[in-house]
Amino acid sequence: MLKHRYIDGICIILAAAACVMAAVFLMGEKLGIESLSSAPEYSARLFDDSYVHHIDLRVKHWDIFLEEAPEEEYIECDAEIDGELFASVGLRAKGNNSRTLVEKYGLDRYSLKIEFDHFQEGNTYYGLDKMSLDSSFQDNSYLKNYIAYDMMDFMGVPSPLRSYVWVTVNGEDWGLFLAVEEPEDAFARRNFGADYGMLYKPDYRSLEEENNDIALKYTTDNPEDYDNIFRHAKFDMNGNDQKRLIQSLKVLSEAEGGELETAVNVDEVLRYFTVQVFVVNLDSYLGHTGHNYFLYEEDGVISILPWDYNLAFATYSLGMPDPINDAELYVNYPIDTPASGEVMLNRPLYHNLMQTEEYFARYHEYFDYLISEYFETGYFEKTAAETLGMIGPYIKKDPTAFCSYEDHLTGAETFVSFCLLRAESVRGQLEGEIPSTIAGQQEDSQNRVDASEIWLPDMGEIADLKV
Repeated sequence: MLKHRYIDGICIILAAAACVMAAVFLMGEKLGIESLSSAPEYSARLFDDSYVHHIDLRVKHWDIFLEEAPEEEYIECDAEIDGELFASVGLRAKGNNSRTLVEKYGLDRYSLKIEFDHFQEGNTYYGLDKMSLDSSFQDNSYLKNYIAYDMMDFMGVPSPLRSYVWVTVNGEDWGLFLAVEEPEDAFARRNFGADYGMLYKPDYRSLEEENNDIALKYTTDNPEDYDNIFRHAKFDMNGNDQKRLIQSLKVLSEAEGGELETAVNVDEVLRYFTVQVFVVNLDSYLGHTGHNYFLYEEDGVISILPWDYNLAFATYSLGMPDPINDAELYVNYPIDTPASGEVMLNRPLYHNLMQTEEYFARYHEYFDYLISEYFETGYFEKTAAETLGMIGPYIKKDPTAFCSYEDHLTGAETFVSFCLLRAESVRGQLEGEIPSTIAGQQEDSQNRVDASEIWLPDMGEIADLKV
């Protein structure tokens, strides 16, 4: 039998451990982070991002697949993942502008989608139904998507899991890609539980149209006026689902203050926009296109989820006919008006929330947390350095890379410098040393962080595709 003094000691240790676990749980709950007990098996396998994984795509007619890739039709193939074979999976090319430009310049390095249950119902990778293989298009650093999702995770925003993979095709080297969990059933179950709600990926048919629904603007009660949302539903949808979402948009359009919380997951949305604004992603909800996000609705409450950051970190304009290479403009991009007035007035999920003083103050608090804990602690530099050290040897031998290894090193250095200078500017904006609005910076263009050392095209531009 244990002596009494040992029992006391053990009890003290157990009580202390319980306090620590409770504190961790409460902090995670405060930030909206799921407990580890809900993590599916695939998260600890392919999405263990501490090392580079291996995927061998076994495709009978690879040349034919590449010729027909622009059609985005699924073909049946086998995928060997870290030495384990998964038969009869669906494979297709993915992307909009990236897919078109890869074809235009006669290249073969498409981003890819793997759908495990496309040809065989119930087929999964340890519970995962679908994932993407991101090609690092217009990203010489190979870091944009990885770091953006890491920042979202850090801020407690439900985000896709990701890890680097070395892809071979029929045993032949193809290149280094980023495996990304696609937001579908497995993603929803992991983040929102078995009784998850509805998930949409709003997107336009044409940029020439108004696309009010993509902007999340309420117009009428007619579901046909929200086609850009509803035709991109990820799960089976009925009339009640449509009514709930339309009502949420109506409340977003008309309500003020605390009433917004009946239709919007305000805290999650504020954390999302904190990262979204930091990374200066103009190919997004806060940009001209207004897309590249997922919309989640549950019990009439909507959230916005992150997606697609290959043109973030101020590189969206590099694909335009007259690209803007003003690094100082983007390093100091104002956090309080992160788009022109015309765009802001047409983005109610950002604009309407920021009209409430409490939410605006909380938005600044989250920015302070991001800068102080992610950047000023050295966490970002450590994460970037460790990641680059891990993937460097693979990039060096990547046979289909969009850039040379030397250009990658320059791109990675530029990316890290941009982020650190951006963090410095945001700190200055929070403390009132740098104007935090477009109008304020137009009046005072002197008080800015110097970004003259940054050449944005080093992070990746269309010219890199020319061979």
